[in-house]
Amino acid sequence: MQRSDHDLDRLDALLSALPAENAPMTLSELDGYIVGVLACPEMIPPSEWLPEVWGETGEADFPDQKSAEETVGAVMVHYNAVVQALKTSLWVEPIYLVDPEEDDVLWEPWVDGFMHAMRLRPETWSQFLDRADDETRTTMIFLMALQDINTGQSKFTDEEIEQIDAEAPDLIPNCVATILHQSRPELSGGAVENPPEMPFRASSRPGRNDPCSCGSGRKYKKCCGWH
Repeated sequence: MQRSDHDLDRLDALLSALPAENAPMTLSELDGYIVGVLACPEMIPPSEWLPEVWGETGEADFPDQKSAEETVGAVMVHYNAVVQALKTSLWVEPIYLVDPEEDDVLWEPWVDGFMHAMRLRPETWSQFLDRADDETRTTMIFLMALQDINTGQSKFTDEEIEQIDAEAPDLIPNCVATILHQSRPELSGGAVENPPEMPFRASSRPGRNDPCSCGSGRKYKKCCGWH
């Protein structure tokens, strides 16, 4: 199931229509959150993760039944689209925000959503981290370090943060693929064929500032990698 521009724009509009005072998730945050829910070694039912989408109170405060059905339906369509994408390949195409003035890719909301999902099952993730291989453990530590940068708690220097900030959008998909290979290998039958002693590495993709491989002449992030 492909995520069309129309579907994503509609989902974005529906999320934006939720009461701002409840701090509902943005589209980018929701995308990271859903991937985090699916990456969890323990299944998390929609009845548990869905209220978190609406905001801090867990209450959506929909104005009417039609709005409720449309918004919930759009979120679940996106959820199912991510599931289908992961069954095809453990690679994800994160939906990042782009600063219209600086043309910078803002990965922070996506990572924040992923970490929000991890907080639904802290013990499960802790146990997974204990038994993970070195590459998966390093990958998870890196994502946590990104969240520390996002929340202003990082101990990296400003120069190091600047470099990580530039590289993070391209590194995050590979990090997630590495985690998924260990936490949910059943999502993609092809991935489990990798020998367990060999760390899983997703196939490389163009950098977001590299020329798009489709031959359009545009940057990847402005063409096939616009998400």
